[in-house]
Amino acid sequence: MNKDKVRIIDNPVVMLNLCTLRDKNTDSQGVRIATRKITRFLLYEAAQNLPMVETDITTPLTTFKTKTVDPNINLIISPILRAGLIFTDEAIDILPQACIRHIGMYRDEETLKPVWYYNKVPMEAPNPEKFYIYITDPMLATGNSLIEAIKLYADKGIPVDNIKVICIIAAPQGIENIQKHYPEIEIITAAVDDHLNERGYIVPGMGDAGDRIFNT
Repeated sequence: MNKDKVRIIDNPVVMLNLCTLRDKNTDSQGVRIATRKITRFLLYEAAQNLPMVETDITTPLTTFKTKTVDPNINLIISPILRAGLIFTDEAIDILPQACIRHIGMYRDEETLKPVWYYNKVPMEAPNPEKFYIYITDPMLATGNSLIEAIKLYADKGIPVDNIKVICIIAAPQGIENIQKHYPEIEIITAAVDDHLNERGYIVPGMGDAGDRIFNT
């Protein structure tokens, strides 16, 4: 595992909420609240790669030059359904200029391979170097779904350096799998756990993220 491409956000507030969502006694509402709080920290960290430009701002006192996010970029948040939906509201609040493009996959419980059922990414990418992509999924387990999602954008010529994976909990096997296919991808997470069990669940993890978030 290339640790230089894995950024672990272990802020005390993140760790506090990580404990809350891992606890089997936390109800779905508690899991959702904790997940959203963590999501904000992860998105703030991811946004450090956005290009800045100078602009003039007029305050009630004066006009001065400062920097802001380049308005000419194409910023895309791609949550992997269904668990990745939890990132959407926070992403729109933090980055209102972003376009949300959902990706629908579920994991075949026997093969652990992703099965497509929805793809909102078919688009043209003129000036691909101007595209910045954040692919979100609470759990990076095998990494197979995320590899498919990365491929959607990389195949359009978007630089891999402009694509980031944002997850709450990751497994070493999933990180290694992604890095084998896309070694330049940066993964932003709150925790790298110990291993995957025989069913492909992260241990210690939080169980099935979708079930716990949506009370199913």
